[in-house]
Amino acid sequence: MSWLMVVESALEDPAIEANLRQFCLVLLVSLGVATLSRVLTLLRNIPYTLLLLLVGLGLAILDVRLVNLSPELILFIFLPPLLFEAAWNLNWQSLRRDFIPILLYAVVGVLISIGGLVLGLGTLAGASLATVLLVGASLSATDPVSVVALFRELGVDKRLTTLMEGESLFNDGVAVVAFNLLVGLALGVEQFDVSVTVARFLVFVGIGTGIGALIGFGISFLTQRFDLPLVEQSLTLVSAYGTYLVAEELGGSGVIAVVTTGLILGNFGSRIGMNPRTRLAVSEFWEFVAFFVNSIVFLLIGDQVKFEGLANNLNVIGIAIAIILITRLVSIFGLGALSNWLVQANIPRQGQTVLWWGGLRGSVSVALALSVPVSLSQREEIIAIVFGVMLFTLLVQGLTTQPLLEKLGLLGDEPLRQEYKQMVAHRVAMNRVMQRLRDLKQRQEMDPELLGYQMALVEGQLNEVNEKLTKLVRQNPEIQAFATQQLRDELLAIESDTYAEFIRAGQIKDELKPLLQEVLPDRLGEEH
Repeated sequence: MSWLMVVESALEDPAIEANLRQFCLVLLVSLGVATLSRVLTLLRNIPYTLLLLLVGLGLAILDVRLVNLSPELILFIFLPPLLFEAAWNLNWQSLRRDFIPILLYAVVGVLISIGGLVLGLGTLAGASLATVLLVGASLSATDPVSVVALFRELGVDKRLTTLMEGESLFNDGVAVVAFNLLVGLALGVEQFDVSVTVARFLVFVGIGTGIGALIGFGISFLTQRFDLPLVEQSLTLVSAYGTYLVAEELGGSGVIAVVTTGLILGNFGSRIGMNPRTRLAVSEFWEFVAFFVNSIVFLLIGDQVKFEGLANNLNVIGIAIAIILITRLVSIFGLGALSNWLVQANIPRQGQTVLWWGGLRGSVSVALALSVPVSLSQREEIIAIVFGVMLFTLLVQGLTTQPLLEKLGLLGDEPLRQEYKQMVAHRVAMNRVMQRLRDLKQRQEMDPELLGYQMALVEGQLNEVNEKLTKLVRQNPEIQAFATQQLRDELLAIESDTYAEFIRAGQIKDELKPLLQEVLPDRLGEEH
């Protein structure tokens, strides 16, 4: 009874009750908009995150403030699960193949962005040193959530998705570290020293990577010892937040730590420590978490916009947008050419164009701007500039990405792939039905004449599906490559799952190197 009394007294607290009401209101609006974006045909071509942003802007115009969006709320509550989900789903083989261009975009690209904004805003807009430094650091973080979601829906080349998502994951960490390094310079409490700055950067990244690897591999080997889906799912959630907090507490980059943990668990731990059913459950759980968090954060970002501040800094915002586009152009095409020369990355011009235009700014930029110390007199100006650039990239660039993909001929064959998958599912289902009828006939459990009639009907359907499938593959040769890739992934998964079963049973102790990895041809990898 004492626990019931504690709960009742807590619920009667006016502050807690008000917060619960606010949270329920945000949740209701967010999920309502996300649902409408899938129900109404008119809204289906707009990514739901951008639709939520528009609704948030509408609430801001009406001066309806749902929740006070603080940097702590974004960095400690929203950011870890978003980073973990993206890293969990990022294929290590694809990332390793394009690691050099991703690293160049994430590190050198951030430096180009900050340098361009510092020089441009200082020269053209006459902004103060503190303003240009912190605006540069805040806007160097890309947030392609909407674009990547669009890529997946349209079936855009997976390599392009990997490049954009991989850059964003590491770029966020570099941007946060750069911001922390530049705050002291902006406040005038530190002096710039190249060697000291580089050393601090390496310490931040090194501690973050080390802690992320330690927790990632630790949980991977731990989950080998038991098969408890709910516990394993909970461990991934704890690791997302725990890794971030531990890394930040020890002076490292929480963003880099979470990305490292997510990559290890998604590509290594889920293979050796989780059976296929658990792995699917965990993936679906994180898909829900990402949808849930994105639904809230984009609505709140739009709701926090202060139009008076945007109007007062319109000229500076316009200059910042031009600089962002130019520096992004230089970094994507310049570093892309360097990657093509150094490691024969072969990133096509069309792909580089989409990477340039798809470099949106979002939640991380907003969080960094809001975390500018209140003691800094230019704080409101910095927030206004960052919000203005962020709105332009999300609304203008975000809403025009699909037409750009169509213009460049980069739209994928997702409708064909879905049709192929459905036909394969029909064929598998009909074969299972046929096998069931054969078993019944062999055991003589039913009238043979009735079973023969049913088998003839099912066989007719099966032949029809096979004919359609053959025609689809013959008319669309790219589907054959897709089918080959699916079969390859399935066979590799079977091999990894088998080794994991031996480890969980205690028959072997060490993870075995996959034998099929080098044997099976990677048709899609060869094509792209």
